[in-house]
Amino acid sequence: MRGELRYEGKAKRVYATADPQQYVVEYKDDATAFNGVKRAQIEGKGAVNNAITVAIYPQLEAAGIPTHFIRQLSVNEQLVKAVSIVPVEVIVRNVAAGSFSKRLGIDEGTPLSRPVIEYCYKSDALGDPLINTDTVLSLGWATEAQLARIRELALKVRAFLTPFFGARGVRLIDFKLEFGTLAGGEVVLADEISPDTCRFWDAATNEKLDKDRFRRDLGGVEDAYAEMLRRITT
Repeated sequence: MRGELRYEGKAKRVYATADPQQYVVEYKDDATAFNGVKRAQIEGKGAVNNAITVAIYPQLEAAGIPTHFIRQLSVNEQLVKAVSIVPVEVIVRNVAAGSFSKRLGIDEGTPLSRPVIEYCYKSDALGDPLINTDTVLSLGWATEAQLARIRELALKVRAFLTPFFGARGVRLIDFKLEFGTLAGGEVVLADEISPDTCRFWDAATNEKLDKDRFRRDLGGVEDAYAEMLRRITT
């Protein structure tokens, strides 16, 4: 089904299909951190992230959040709607952690009284720099209407995912989203929901069950990813 390679990122490859309105996304086992400075192979990571995304995206659709997901094709592949990615990463924070804590001098684990939404320019070469909405509008990366829709959808994703993971004994600390536009201009959720893009802490112990185990050399990366898959699918 997959044809020409259209794009290869740190964690996925995107292929054209015979239908110009559909792509095949292949999830890789490659792991990177610090914008590609740290690299490794984590056996089975691609399959786990694919399986988690396949489990969650139909539920997001049912909750009224449009996504690019169509169906799973194989252990590492899924069929998606062709989108033009908005070059802006949207970070939704429930609890202070990672770069947010370092940048503002706030202890990691400090709860935030309301969700914080941050925007970064999607550029590995530049280190995904923090930007604001004026930057997005000035450079023509999205319209005001699209930005408003992106924020609305990001908050809807949070409203669904926070209790979803809470019911599975997981604190959703923060997460990264990417959005794209369909041929008709509709904004939809793209990319993935996985331990690569979310910070997951065990609700009882605060044990990290996400990519921070790789970033911070904590070990047990494969086990953490497998545990998240188990909690989501059983």
